Amino acid sequence: MRAVISGAGIAGLALANRLYHHGWDVHVVDRAPGPRAQGYMIDFFGPGFEAATAMGLQPRLRELASPVEEFSYIDDRGRKTVSVGYDRFARAVDGSIVSIMRPELERLFRESVTGAVDLRYGTTVDRIDDGVVELSDATTLDADLIVGADGVHSGLRSQVFGPERDYLRYLGMQTGAFVFTDPHVFEQVHGKFVLTETLNRQIGFYGLDDGRVAVFTVFRTDDLALPDDARAALRRTFTGMGDLAERALAQCPPSDEVYFDQVAQIVTPSWTDGRVGLVGDAAHAVSLVAGQGASLGVAGAYLLAERVQAASSVPEGLADYERRWRPVVTGVQRSARDRVTEWFVPTRTATLLLRRWGFRAMKLPGLDRILVGSLFPKGRSVAELGA
Repeated sequence: MRAVISGAGIAGLALANRLYHHGWDVHVVDRAPGPRAQGYMIDFFGPGFEAATAMGLQPRLRELASPVEEFSYIDDRGRKTVSVGYDRFARAVDGSIVSIMRPELERLFRESVTGAVDLRYGTTVDRIDDGVVELSDATTLDADLIVGADGVHSGLRSQVFGPERDYLRYLGMQTGAFVFTDPHVFEQVHGKFVLTETLNRQIGFYGLDDGRVAVFTVFRTDDLALPDDARAALRRTFTGMGDLAERALAQCPPSDEVYFDQVAQIVTPSWTDGRVGLVGDAAHAVSLVAGQGASLGVAGAYLLAERVQAASSVPEGLADYERRWRPVVTGVQRSARDRVTEWFVPTRTATLLLRRWGFRAMKLPGLDRILVGSLFPKGRSVAELGA
């Protein structure tokens, strides 16, 4: 059995790993010239962590992770307004969580398939015709399974399921992330998540083990169009937010080294069409405000592979995967739209103060597990879903 996967990101590589495990001949293509260096720090937990563990990757996952001891907010003068020990978050999920840069998580799954699958960068799926896949490098492959794992702006989804405008739900925000070196900033944020406590915009700082500082930004805007110059847009939007922000903005790299995109969800009426399927953000981006995109991408890929392997036909397996997985991600998407977005980037001072109170209340006996549990919902495991 042969599979062609469009997208060498987290979900695509996780799917490649699992299909290879089941004896498939796997080909992965990606439009990028090589692995992407851009990205931001994420908390990886839940069903994706469970799936990575089942794949035998937890030891390496923890090696690549960045240890975090404290989560805090600061005001525009750099004064700490909230501080919570990160161990409280870990206890809420029984230690099954790591903080890791998104490129490092992708690296984990890429390492797991190196030498086992055909991985081609700078290559796209140009045409699909009844299981025959034509690639941009003039290769033609007969495929039993074809999967779009190429993210929010999926080219394969546009080919098979229709244009992006039909499925993209913009949440009124844009985001940028980059990495820079500054010993002064690093000293203040090493081993911590430090976020600004501001309305309509936010910057997060993370001190990495190699001495660099990772910066994550998000801001509200009604403009769906991305700026031509990401660095200029970030400097224009985040100036006046204190010393850490000013030092970061001064060292923001050129736009081609900055991750920049819309904060959006993908809502599609169907993820499957015959032997073609979608996985991860290509199928169901939940948006960064939901905080579970990577985990759901990995878990969904794992479930897809297991259901296709167990089914009597690929179309039947894909349909079973969608039937089991769609209610899970739909719930996360709804929660992000209805509740999390305002909490994540407040538009009102009342929300900001309520959030501050909530984090401070985590230090009170009895309330900590309730409040932390709401931030890291466990949901259904991949085992319960039939993987």
